[in-house]
Amino acid sequence: MSCVDDLFPAMPNISSSHLDLQAVAKDIMRQHGFDPDFPPAVQQQLAQLRAHPPAIAPGPNVRDLRKLLWSSIDNDTSRDLDQIEVAEHLPNGDVKILVGIADLDAFIPKQSPIDQHAARETTTVYAGIRNFPMLPEELSTGKTSLLENQDRLSVVIEFVVDASGHVTSSDVYPAVVRNQAQLQYNSVGAWLEGTGAAPAKVSAPSDLQAQLRMQDQAAQRLRSQRYENGALSLQTEELLPLVLNDQVVGVVKQQKNHATELIEDFMIAANGVVARMLEKVSSLRRIVKQPERWDRIVQLALTYGEKLPADPDSKALNDFLIKRKTADGDHFADLSLAVIKLIGPGEYVLERPGDPAPGHFGLAVQDYTHSTAPNRRFPDIVTQRLIKAELGGKPNPYSDDELSAIAANCTAKEDAARKVEREMSKRLAAVAMQNRIGAVFDAVVTGVTPHGTFVRALQPHVEGLLAQGQQGVDVGDKLRVKLIRTDVQHGFIDFARA
Repeated sequence: MSCVDDLFPAMPNISSSHLDLQAVAKDIMRQHGFDPDFPPAVQQQLAQLRAHPPAIAPGPNVRDLRKLLWSSIDNDTSRDLDQIEVAEHLPNGDVKILVGIADLDAFIPKQSPIDQHAARETTTVYAGIRNFPMLPEELSTGKTSLLENQDRLSVVIEFVVDASGHVTSSDVYPAVVRNQAQLQYNSVGAWLEGTGAAPAKVSAPSDLQAQLRMQDQAAQRLRSQRYENGALSLQTEELLPLVLNDQVVGVVKQQKNHATELIEDFMIAANGVVARMLEKVSSLRRIVKQPERWDRIVQLALTYGEKLPADPDSKALNDFLIKRKTADGDHFADLSLAVIKLIGPGEYVLERPGDPAPGHFGLAVQDYTHSTAPNRRFPDIVTQRLIKAELGGKPNPYSDDELSAIAANCTAKEDAARKVEREMSKRLAAVAMQNRIGAVFDAVVTGVTPHGTFVRALQPHVEGLLAQGQQGVDVGDKLRVKLIRTDVQHGFIDFARA
């Protein structure tokens, strides 16, 4: 979740003007091609799983790693835990990282009812007022979630990080694991950064403190190496609703910290390991192509007095971004958003053995797939099956045509999920702001378009239309604005220049 400094001041209980936001979210889901309800066949399969659950025990090809000091770090409210981590110092100073990924394939055979539903939906959608899970929560927040003090089947992705941040060796194998400590981003991040006390679970066993410090050090090595290769240092500001008793009482700004970056760095490295493991078979890749609108990014840099190369260069772009973040941190999120839009969204593609790899422009990596979040992303379940087939010496469980169709559907549904989340975010922000009509805010102009001029209040970080007094302002201008109208049903927030 996020930083309490961005909460609204003390607020009364806010109604949504009798608008049923749960029903609105469901309608918007359907409008964008999702089916928010599970079909009866899914319930029948769940009943069978209750009666005949997979055996969770080590065996000839399944290692027993339950005694390792595994921990998870996730959002404060997350229950669909996909991965856990543990690190080990090696004698030469390198660090071995083990990432345990929830084994979904053991519970959901290919083409079973749950698998078919997940293949259509492809992703969990986070609509603010509620989540629409890709999988039944009995699985995703229960039997397949890597919850604390529970034995779980997993696929372990192991890699060694040297002092320079390079991954020098790797391995992938099945194992039984046990999460020893379920931790949260906010508290662990503040502790790692020295701005908060150690969380209770971390302060008690000193071994866990040393373990997390080791993980943080390895993650920073990985991150530094990625930045040297040209990975982009971008900052986005995502608003999340604060919901109490089914009422929206405010919004919070989700921010990165050492803990979120630690998990991000480990997942990028783990996904790279899996991609390289699957080089000799047809598989799914997650790519971000070199930006077609690089010329516009070059023009954008020129407005700040900076010159970028004529051809796409992620390292040069990142150097520019870091410079701007230092020069004007208040508006860096807006610059980041503009760059993200110009680069364009990622997509899933089929990659056959020997195909040239387009890579991931934003991460500055050539080998990248999605394999670390199978509770909430269907491509990760597909990739898990590819891993198991490779480990077992079995044929690819998917044809090229199947993988190509899956990639296209996952890309389309990911775009649709973003639209659902954006539409609901606007409505929830309107709910949270509706009792502040007449209040005045410091703001920055974020867009000047034929459809209107848009501003973002600096605190809380809520965006709306500058409906009055928009003449003569441009992107980046700072001004004072007054809230004059909210429309929850349509998600409109209107400001006037104060």
